[in-house]
Amino acid sequence: MALTDTALKALKPREKPYTVTDSRGLYVEVFPTGGVVWRYRYRLNGRYEKLTLGKYPALTLKNARLKRDEAAQAVALGQSPARKKQLAKVTGPENATVAEFAERFFRDIQQRDRKNNTTPRRYLDKDILPYIGAKPVREITAEDVRSVVWRKKDQGFDAAAGQVRGLLKRMLDYAVTCGLLDHNPVAALPMRHVHRAAARDRALTPEEIQLFLRSAQASNIRRQFKIALHLILMTLVRKSELMLAQWKDVHLDEAEWHVPQENSKTGKPHIVYLSKQAVLLFKELKILASNSAWVLPGRGTLAKPFAHNAINSALKVALQDQEIPAFTIHDLRRTASTLLHENGWASDVVEKALNHTIGGVRGIYNRAEYAEQRREMLQSWADYIDKLAPVSNLVVGQLAATRVGEQLTGVARAPDSTATRERQSTRKRGLRVIDGYRAK
Repeated sequence: MALTDTALKALKPREKPYTVTDSRGLYVEVFPTGGVVWRYRYRLNGRYEKLTLGKYPALTLKNARLKRDEAAQAVALGQSPARKKQLAKVTGPENATVAEFAERFFRDIQQRDRKNNTTPRRYLDKDILPYIGAKPVREITAEDVRSVVWRKKDQGFDAAAGQVRGLLKRMLDYAVTCGLLDHNPVAALPMRHVHRAAARDRALTPEEIQLFLRSAQASNIRRQFKIALHLILMTLVRKSELMLAQWKDVHLDEAEWHVPQENSKTGKPHIVYLSKQAVLLFKELKILASNSAWVLPGRGTLAKPFAHNAINSALKVALQDQEIPAFTIHDLRRTASTLLHENGWASDVVEKALNHTIGGVRGIYNRAEYAEQRREMLQSWADYIDKLAPVSNLVVGQLAATRVGEQLTGVARAPDSTATRERQSTRKRGLRVIDGYRAK
């Protein structure tokens, strides 16, 4: 017997769920909580399936019958309305654009799998969405992918092109999972044809450090970049950590720079202990930053930091016509690590200063921060760099230069018997040493 509005309103909950039929497969299920749900039961390819239509009274009797009739038409054509509904939950809108799907990918996958998404987000916003963001995901082709990746490659950034390709690969893999694509068009561009990453082992010699720093100081790149290159080598930080630094995290009175977890590759906060030279360089950056919240505000606006590749370009300009083998900004961290290890500083102290995660069992049980040792080591390292290329070259004005000299007077290198023995051994082997740091 067909249901009526009066009969629906009279339904009462029981201890267990129960059903009341309408007609042609339509029925309601009544739950102990008092909820009433419309369902449609049908047979397709010899098997029974059921489709949830909605809740009563939000979905009225009249509209429930209309939705049943629409589903029955699909069944008559051999289609499964229940399966189509389940697929829609996964795929989302069938006409979703790349920009719309990218937000879902970042929310569901990228942010779940990766702690720091600053770089992938920048590639998405700058290198992908402006070119294919408005196109439906279902229509993305290998040629679309090729145009995006090769645009970056043609700019001379092969490694970045590989990163863009990797991001597209992961995002469109998810589109395949969601049923929006039958195959991933990125597969037509093997990574080996875009960028082949080479193992890096480049570490600068003391002579190269001196040539690099003095060339940067004498070049016509922006003063912020001259100071930034000096600071990266002096503090052992990653490029991104400095480019994203804000003044609220730099505490010059305590000689500490606190890298927040969102800017840290390890996903954990990190303290950089600042040498006297580093404090002076940060003070110069403070003047150059005006009232910006960023340590390195961009050229066109104080509200945003410099673009990611700006300091890479500055390094290339600074090294023009210099007889020094190519190196990257990241190689400066390897350089510092190499020379500090060679001069007897404890590996755990160096690794902690580099903000590396110590692996293995030792990493699990060793929670030491080595604060005092890191302060001592970084001051020693800054003293050494200052002899190669004085900080006073980067400080504006004679009065300021005098102040630098006064503040650095009497700064002694940390005594280290292991380092002393190693220097003596090095001299015996006939290797050249510059102010206590061995030339490779």
